[in-house]
Amino acid sequence: MAYSFKVSTEMRTEFVDITDRVEDVVTGLGDGVVVVFSGHTTTGLTVNENESGLISDMESFLGSLVGSENWLHDRIDDNADSHLRGLLLDSSLAIPFEGGELLLGSWQSIFLVELDGPRDREVVLKVVG
Repeated sequence: MAYSFKVSTEMRTEFVDITDRVEDVVTGLGDGVVVVFSGHTTTGLTVNENESGLISDMESFLGSLVGSENWLHDRIDDNADSHLRGLLLDSSLAIPFEGGELLLGSWQSIFLVELDGPRDREVVLKVVG
């Protein structure tokens, strides 16, 4: 089964917790794996702790690794840094679920990471099992 949902972001770089939206899809489905996919080259997906200080640290970390210098791609649409930061993240995740519940660790959340916002994004889920 395939599902999708929209995420509207408000900032250029933003970690959006989408755990509940993914959980809603697998609730009642039994056991399997849900593949979470973002088809945008200036977003990423990751699993980490949803703590405000850590989220700020992660945003700063991405910015420190890839500055907004004059990259060649900036001649086209001035967002090369967003594309390059996207290289550091995943475009898809495979999350197991059992009894209709995601098998995430106690402190784990699923994030869509906006790197070139604000924008409207689509997340696609494919359930296997």
